[in-house]
Amino acid sequence: MTKFTSDVDAANALATAYKSLKAEISKVVIGQEEVVRQVLTGIFCQGHSLLVGVPGLAKTLLVQTIATSLDLQFKRIQFTPDLMPSDIVGAETMDKERNFKFVKGPVFANIVLADEINRTPPKTQAALLESMQEYAVTISGQRYELPRPFFVLATQNPIEQEGTYPLPEAQLDRFMFNILLTYPSVQDEISVVKNTTSDEVRTVNKVLNAEEITYFQHLVRRVPVPDNVIEYAVTLANKTRPGVSGSSAVAKDYLEWGAGPRASQFLVLGAKCNALLNGKYSPDIEDIQAIAKPVLRHRIVRNFKAEAEGISVDDLIGKLI
Repeated sequence: MTKFTSDVDAANALATAYKSLKAEISKVVIGQEEVVRQVLTGIFCQGHSLLVGVPGLAKTLLVQTIATSLDLQFKRIQFTPDLMPSDIVGAETMDKERNFKFVKGPVFANIVLADEINRTPPKTQAALLESMQEYAVTISGQRYELPRPFFVLATQNPIEQEGTYPLPEAQLDRFMFNILLTYPSVQDEISVVKNTTSDEVRTVNKVLNAEEITYFQHLVRRVPVPDNVIEYAVTLANKTRPGVSGSSAVAKDYLEWGAGPRASQFLVLGAKCNALLNGKYSPDIEDIQAIAKPVLRHRIVRNFKAEAEGISVDDLIGKLI
C-alpha cells in the first residue's frame, strides 16, 4: 500500500481512486451513477446499504462488480422462507474423530449480498444483526470475528408482498443507506441491451484492495467538520420527530415516527465522505443535503394522512431540507 505523507495527499488519492472505480464499474453497469456513488460512500463510511428496486435493475450485478473492482471476497445469500440462521453464520458439525468443528457460513466474507432479505422470517433476518453491528458471530458461546472490511448489501423487492416479511425498524436502522434503484433512461437501456446481447466480455480491473479501503475508512473519520454542519445534521434529524421540541410542521402533520440519533451520526459521516469524493477536505451543509434522502428514508414513518394524500417519504425529506 502507498504511504501518504499527509491526510491531504490521502484525500486526493481517494478522489482519484473514486473516479477510477466509477470508470471500471461503468464498463458493466450502465447508468445508475448516483446509486454507485451511494454504495461506494457507504463502503468508505463502513456502513451497510439496503438496495430497493424492482427485478431486473442489475442490483446483484452492481454488487458483484463493485466487489471485483475493490478486490474483495464476495458471497451471495439468497434469502428464502425456509432459510435457517445456520445457513448464514455457519454451524458446528462433528468430524470423523467425533470432534465438533465450526464450519463457517457465507457471512464470512468482505462483501455479503443478502438477496431479497425480506423473503425470510424474522429469526433468520436477526442472524445478520450481530454481524452487522459487532462484526462477529457467536456460536455455542464462542465468538468468531468476521474479516475486515465487512459490508452487508441487502436487496429488497418493493412490489411483491406475498410471502415476504418486512424488516423491523430496529433492523432497518442498522443500514446506513436506503438506496432506491429506478428504471434506466431509454438511452441507458439501449446501451444495456447492446452490451448484454453481444459476445463481448468486459473485464473489470481491480482499483483498491482491503488494506487501502480500511485506510480510507479511517481517513473519512479523521475529516474535520465545522460545528455549524454538525448542528445542521442534528437539527435536520430532530425536525423529523413529531411531538418534540424543534420538530417541524411537516413532521407534526405527516409523520408517525422520526429518525433516531443514528441518523445524525450517518448524516455527518456520509457528508465527510461525500466531501472527499468531490475533492473537498471538509464537508458543508450541501454535503449533508446530498446524502439526506438515503440516510433518512428508512428511518421515518409516514402517518395515514401522508399516505392518503399520496405524499412520499422523499417528498417529505425534500420539504425538510
